[in-house]
Amino acid sequence: MSTPSLFEPVACGAIDMKNRIVMAPLTRNRAMNEDDAPMDIHVEYYRQRAGAGLIITEATQITPEGKGYAWTPGIHSQAQVVAWKKVTEAVHAAGGRIVLQLWHVGRISHTSLQKEGKDPVAPSAIRAEGVNTFDGEQMVEVSAPRALDLDELPRVVEDFLKAAENAKAAGFDGVEVHGANGYLLDQFLKDGTNKREDAYGGSYENRVKLMDEVLDAVTSVWEPSRVGIRISPFSPANGAEESDPEALAEFLVPHLSGRGLAYLHVIEGHTGGPRDFKGADLGTLKKQFDGLWMGNNGYDRDLAISRLSEGEVDLVAFGVPYIANPDLAHRLEIDAPLNEPDKSTFYGGGEAGYTDYPFLDGRDRAGG
Repeated sequence: MSTPSLFEPVACGAIDMKNRIVMAPLTRNRAMNEDDAPMDIHVEYYRQRAGAGLIITEATQITPEGKGYAWTPGIHSQAQVVAWKKVTEAVHAAGGRIVLQLWHVGRISHTSLQKEGKDPVAPSAIRAEGVNTFDGEQMVEVSAPRALDLDELPRVVEDFLKAAENAKAAGFDGVEVHGANGYLLDQFLKDGTNKREDAYGGSYENRVKLMDEVLDAVTSVWEPSRVGIRISPFSPANGAEESDPEALAEFLVPHLSGRGLAYLHVIEGHTGGPRDFKGADLGTLKKQFDGLWMGNNGYDRDLAISRLSEGEVDLVAFGVPYIANPDLAHRLEIDAPLNEPDKSTFYGGGEAGYTDYPFLDGRDRAGG
């Protein structure tokens, strides 16, 4: 059997990818301030990057309650659906595939970003100490949340379902459920953020229950082979601490198997930090999931090729390199130099640092 190549086509569930390179979700804070809809610059930004085997959009809030940062896009209104449809049409015209990441931030928000200045919601009323967000004017510490009542959880699930329906109406190829990085579903998973004493707290089986219900809802809209999920069992991002990350990972990965999902998107270590798996064996974990394993965290060309050739990943997600290199897949394939990103333009602004990074030799290779 030949060794899989980073640059060869692969079937990701029902999504045919022209290579195994994924553009990771990247929050860029450039949505319309009035209605959280994508703008025309989003169309060009994503079209330019259609050479990826798969694009995962920036995290997109499923409801106004799920918003945690100013100028991030939503998928809960008709205006947002219409705006996203322009993006998907452009990506498809360039030969790309794109899925929408469904996001509820939970407690990682501020009252100024919530309707009527209400408190953000969380599994338990525990503030994310020392965690900041952007309120549209400045960085501010996130607000203290209130705990979701038991009878509110079906509404949260319904919000994910409606967002999944809207993503289908907007022409996406699938969706990714955001269950990572200290946001709502991850807050339910981690024992440092979930102190509930009802059916959604305590044991792993209880703490994963909301994630299960969300996946049931989303896969009632989309066939499971067009759905992925992102997890970060080893990461304390946004203050979401877990007392035994290895045990959580060893429970969670096989638990998510058997659903026929297209892929499992795993933050391999700390989000944006060290590749520390807290004693877990990623190779063993990978064998316990029946879809494709998407590795994410600190990947460069050499690490991606090495881990793929060893069978340790099936897909590789690149984040920051895709900001500065719209033709990243092509550059990786021919081992060309990469543009350096301008960190001052990562968040907020317009075309500068967004759609003006040069293609190799001046050639727009959006189609491949």
